[in-house]
Amino acid sequence: MAAINSRYARALADVAVEKKLDADKLSAELRSLSQALESSVELRAVLETPAVPASQKLKVLDAVVAKLGASPVARNFLAVLVQNRRISALDEIARLFEVEMNERRGFSEAEVTSWRDLGEEEKSSLASSLEAATGKKIRARYQKDESILGGARIRVGSTIWDGSVRGQLRKLKEQLSSE
Repeated sequence: MAAINSRYARALADVAVEKKLDADKLSAELRSLSQALESSVELRAVLETPAVPASQKLKVLDAVVAKLGASPVARNFLAVLVQNRRISALDEIARLFEVEMNERRGFSEAEVTSWRDLGEEEKSSLASSLEAATGKKIRARYQKDESILGGARIRVGSTIWDGSVRGQLRKLKEQLSSE
């Protein structure tokens, strides 16, 4: 399934590059459409049920797209997903689209979890350090999690740097247990 969803994401990325679209705007549109789908059981039922005629699904889709102010490219992409019974995978496809576009633009996504909110100077310094370590431009998302007790945990791709107090305590416990 992930391979199929990845194909859809790559195809949309190809269209975005070919038509010189604002990938961030398109990504935001996909996220808002995905949230609308996630929040409405009725909308999901109409778009996912094979018994509902395709013409009716497209009318509903057009109404949702118009209400959210999404672009024609986003509408057409959703219509393809509906026709191919892949609309339930929209959330994952949207995420994979972001990853694909970031890769094509030389960006890496970083998820930074810290025990407190970081200031702008700290965020900038951290992003610079990550760019030096990865050799790519970094787009970081920050979140606060007091349960890590201090420090930060950073994930870039499949690499995780755990400088949290909780992580250090866990490592210390593992070292002491193995002796």
